[in-house]
Amino acid sequence: MTLEYAILGFLNYQPLTGYDLKKVFDRSVSHFWHADQSQIYRTLTRLTEEGAVKMGVIEQTDRPDRKVYSITPDGRGRLLDWLIQPFPQEDTRSKPLVQMFFSGQISDDRMLEKLTSSLVGMKQQMAMIDLIPDQVREFTPMAENDRELFYWFLTLELGKRNLQMTIDWMESIVDRIKRKDYSTEIDFHKERD
Repeated sequence: MTLEYAILGFLNYQPLTGYDLKKVFDRSVSHFWHADQSQIYRTLTRLTEEGAVKMGVIEQTDRPDRKVYSITPDGRGRLLDWLIQPFPQEDTRSKPLVQMFFSGQISDDRMLEKLTSSLVGMKQQMAMIDLIPDQVREFTPMAENDRELFYWFLTLELGKRNLQMTIDWMESIVDRIKRKDYSTEIDFHKERD
C-alpha cells in the first residue's frame, strides 16, 4: 500500500501529527496521491501496531493533547527497502478512455459539450498545480538539501507535462470534431504482413 510508505516518508523527515500529515499531503503530493484524514489515521494506527511508527503525546492545557507520530528504525528500514524496489507498473485502466472509445455512439454536439467541460476542469487543475510550489514552500525545510527538493519537484514536472499533453490532445479532438475530420494517424486499412 503506497499510503503507508508516503506516511513513513514524511515521518522520516520529522515527527508530525495526523492533522499535520494531512496538511503536508494536501500541499505537496495531492497532484498525484490523495489521502483523506480517516485513511491517514487508520494507517497511522496500523503502522503504530506494527512498530513502524511510534506515537507520543504532547499535553496541552488549552486544547486536547496532541498525538505526534515519529518513524522507528523498523519503519525507516521498511521505507528504504521500498524505495530501492523497481517502480511499480502503472495501472493502464482508464475510465475516461473507455468512455472515449465508445463516444462515436453520441452526437458531435454532446461530445463537444463533454470535451469543453472536461477542458475547463483540466485547466483549473493546471492552475492548482501551478500553486503547489508556493504551497509546499512551508514544508521545504523538511528536506535536507536541494537534491531532495529536486526529487519532490520531479513529480510536479511529470504531473504538469501529463496534464498539458491531455489538454493538447483534447483541444485537438475538439478542433477535429468541429472540422468533421474523423481521420486518424493510424492506417487501419493498411495490409498486414
